[in-house]
Amino acid sequence: MKRLITYLLGFGLLLSSAVYAAADVEAGRVKGQTCLGCHGIVNYNNAYPSYHVPKLAGQHEAYLVSAMKAYKTGLRSHATMYGNVADLSEQDMQDIAAYFSQDSQ
Repeated sequence: MKRLITYLLGFGLLLSSAVYAAADVEAGRVKGQTCLGCHGIVNYNNAYPSYHVPKLAGQHEAYLVSAMKAYKTGLRSHATMYGNVADLSEQDMQDIAAYFSQDSQ
């Protein structure tokens, strides 16, 4: 059973990396503009529940993609984030993550 699960996970990763083009930083800059409305404000706090909105610049690409996927699937719950990622494709998420993973934002 473990072999089957390992095989399926590996096969899924292979397919996902083969299906999508390489991340496009410039496309991510354009697609990620709405993210800056909250994540681009220094020391910004969410109104309710009150917590610090994290800076995206410099985060690891894989982390950013996994976070967007978690909001999209409901594993992470935040209505505004869901609204922003619900219609993103895998390629959109890869592009946005490539852009924000740079330290220059």
